[in-house]
Amino acid sequence: MGTRSSFVRRRLDNGLTVLMRPSHVAPVTSFWVWYRVGSRNERPGMTGASHWVEHMLFRGTPRFPGSVVHKLIAREGGVRNGMTSYDFTCYFETLPSDRIDLALQIEADRMVNAQFTPDAVEAERTIILSERAGNENRPTWRLHEAIEAAAFQVHSYGHPVIGRREDLERMSRDELYAYYRTCYAPNRAVIAVAGDFEPDEMMSQIEASFGSIKPVERALEEPEPEPPQTEMRRVRVTGHERTAYVEMGFRVPPASHPDWVALMALKAILGGAASMTLFGGGASAMFRSSRLYKALVERELAARVGCGMSLSIDPHLFTFFAAVRQGVSPQRVEDALWTEIERVHREPVEHAELDKALRQSRAQFAYGSESVTNQAFWLGYSEVVTSAEWFTGFMDALARVTVEDVSRVAQTYLRRERAVVGWYEPEGS
Repeated sequence: MGTRSSFVRRRLDNGLTVLMRPSHVAPVTSFWVWYRVGSRNERPGMTGASHWVEHMLFRGTPRFPGSVVHKLIAREGGVRNGMTSYDFTCYFETLPSDRIDLALQIEADRMVNAQFTPDAVEAERTIILSERAGNENRPTWRLHEAIEAAAFQVHSYGHPVIGRREDLERMSRDELYAYYRTCYAPNRAVIAVAGDFEPDEMMSQIEASFGSIKPVERALEEPEPEPPQTEMRRVRVTGHERTAYVEMGFRVPPASHPDWVALMALKAILGGAASMTLFGGGASAMFRSSRLYKALVERELAARVGCGMSLSIDPHLFTFFAAVRQGVSPQRVEDALWTEIERVHREPVEHAELDKALRQSRAQFAYGSESVTNQAFWLGYSEVVTSAEWFTGFMDALARVTVEDVSRVAQTYLRRERAVVGWYEPEGS
């Protein structure tokens, strides 16, 4: 497969960044287009626009209508998908290598020719509002939405990727189309491609498909920095589900910060090394050996427990989550979480425990970057939030984490005055 550092970086005259990682293990290639736009770039009144534009692009273009594209990809034995997050919107196709030019044609075409007919916009409005309503029926989603809103009162990470209901109901077709024309351009995009191809030949194909597309000079909306938090914040959500939940969030540095990898090691110690595959899964045994599982699940305080963090451009959240067992109060679960946080403040992590966490993290990273689809995913994801070198240097950065680093980041970032604590409780409890 070659080393993870073996990728080629190029740039077209129109500002399009291209990252290529050839791998000749199997005759398959994965082609991704990442746009440096997500909910982070949405101003008040336009929340959810990035996700809505993603929906519109799957409706296709005059040349490649959405239903036709699906059949074309399936006929060639390929897969395709897309996603929107805080910091990006992306699309991919994974195909037999001798058919990958189809992906280039589709993606270049919808970069500029997506259709936003009034009927299609209204149809997607209905779909997205229904999607949001489904989310609102999930207590954990509502709790996390409240946590983020409390944690980010200025920065746009405080609104959900799907958007606020009032904005989704009000936003016009013309506003949505103008957002697309501002955000979808080669100088806002990163192509990440991995698989069975020759870089020079691939660059020729990319130049032919994307080289004539003009850059856009209009500035994107940039978020205001979130002011420092100086005291604990609390939120409470109620609903019909009978299970209670506790979530805690702490603002931590972005992916570009040197403390991020040490925080990931801390996360592996507390909650287990998370799966790093595109579609998740594969880490349950690691969760069961974690501190939080032993302290809360084995002691029958929580049915499920974990913690997490994500790669982000700006400071985001290190979160703890627990599903409270019947007959146990949310306060007892919150207290147990604080006990584990304060334990890692007070007692240095044993070298053997850190070594185990680092081994698990390395294993998850290796597994999560094995397929060409995941390799292209990580190249593109790391590039849009920090740089592709984050991906290629991750193993080395992980190896440099010390027990002192773990204690330091726990003491620095997981502090009561930096916490947003939320409970979901059944109505009437």
